[in-house]
Amino acid sequence: MGLIKQTRRELAAAFRWAARLGYHEAVANHFSAAVSEDGQRFLVNPVGSHFSRIRARDLMLVDTTQTGESLSFGVDPTAWVLHSHIHRHVPRARCILHTHMKYATTLACLEDYEFQMVDQNACRFHDTIAYDRNYSGLALDPEEGERVARLFGNDKEVLFLGNHGVMVIGQSVAEAFDLLYYLEKASELQVLALSTGRTLSIIPGEVAAHAARQWREYPDAARLHMDALMAILDEESPDYAK
Repeated sequence: MGLIKQTRRELAAAFRWAARLGYHEAVANHFSAAVSEDGQRFLVNPVGSHFSRIRARDLMLVDTTQTGESLSFGVDPTAWVLHSHIHRHVPRARCILHTHMKYATTLACLEDYEFQMVDQNACRFHDTIAYDRNYSGLALDPEEGERVARLFGNDKEVLFLGNHGVMVIGQSVAEAFDLLYYLEKASELQVLALSTGRTLSIIPGEVAAHAARQWREYPDAARLHMDALMAILDEESPDYAK
């Protein structure tokens, strides 16, 4: 199977599962995945599409060098501003997932909050999170896309967008979706722990760093996760792959 066809199937599966898990928001939020070696050509959901109905063939194939109004080539303006600039300036961002999922966004709305190492899932994100504390409205200005892209620096995988949502980047659709899934699981636990009003039991930095390395070195975890999710869709909603 060719790269573009396989990427279409996996990204469509990511949309379908995001809807099943409640990560979606109306016809907003956007996922994209690079299909060229330089990362400049990428797939993204078409404007006005609901995550639960997206099929592989529906995804728009665009290029960061395209000019003109994004709606003219079927892409939401905020998706274009953020995703085109990140694909252009962050080569390791082969897949970009942006959501307003409930628990992670809750943490992004707490003043000066930083993600706490309170459980094993949280440790996966040790030293991989960047923070944007300068919400200024919808991302419609190209300069905003440039600014957000810079926040990922050379080594961050997650960006908490203050008063807005989260973005996750990965080397593949499987890796990015696995990160998104565990980020929301860890965020849910963190919100619940905070809601008790009790003092959090923080995992020491060196232990969190060790667990993070173990997460990264665990064999084929993201690939196996994506394969399992696609197998379920193949049985229950096979139209996603068309």
